[in-house]
Amino acid sequence: MPEPGASTSDDGTFRDLLDYRRRTFALYDDVRRLWPEDPEKAHSLWRSTRGELFGRHPQSAIPASERAAFAGLRYFPYRAEYRFSARLVEEPAGERFEIASSTGEAMWLRRVGRVTLPLGTLPVFWIDVYGGGLFLPFRDVTSGRATYGGGRYLLDTVKGADLGSTPSGELVLDLNFAYNPSCHYDPRWSCPLPGPESRLDAAIEAGELA
Repeated sequence: MPEPGASTSDDGTFRDLLDYRRRTFALYDDVRRLWPEDPEKAHSLWRSTRGELFGRHPQSAIPASERAAFAGLRYFPYRAEYRFSARLVEEPAGERFEIASSTGEAMWLRRVGRVTLPLGTLPVFWIDVYGGGLFLPFRDVTSGRATYGGGRYLLDTVKGADLGSTPSGELVLDLNFAYNPSCHYDPRWSCPLPGPESRLDAAIEAGELA
């Protein structure tokens, strides 16, 4: 789930950000627990909790001036045909490189592998900054139409967005959990955006709408 940064001038903001992150990690922990038996229940919880965080939390990506009018996030209906798992085919870690961000700030990544879905193959990256984390962004035919033109995220483990793995070790890649980066809601946030290699030549009518 996307989350904004914190101002270093306000101790209250640090507390708010800590709370936001804890809630996000707890949400995905619940999703991973529920998903194997009832993916739609896991998705319903994900949607309702995100709606509460975005509408009420001080660290929401929605600008404070717009929260009073916030009517909720919009999604495609849950569709089982977009529920996948796939083996991460690891590759020798590539060179560290900068990915384009929405504000031009540097975000360092390394490509560490790929996953192949019935809809196409996507590269998987490691966010190569302090702490690190697995990162799977994508664009598809709906980008710039029904969904955010900059693309969406499926996994961003730095921020807690982690759907887990199956007992056989495959990554859970349920595209119904695809979500918009923070910069979709407020351009002041700097978000790494998926490049051409992260495009699926299919309309992914699942996950969050623009």
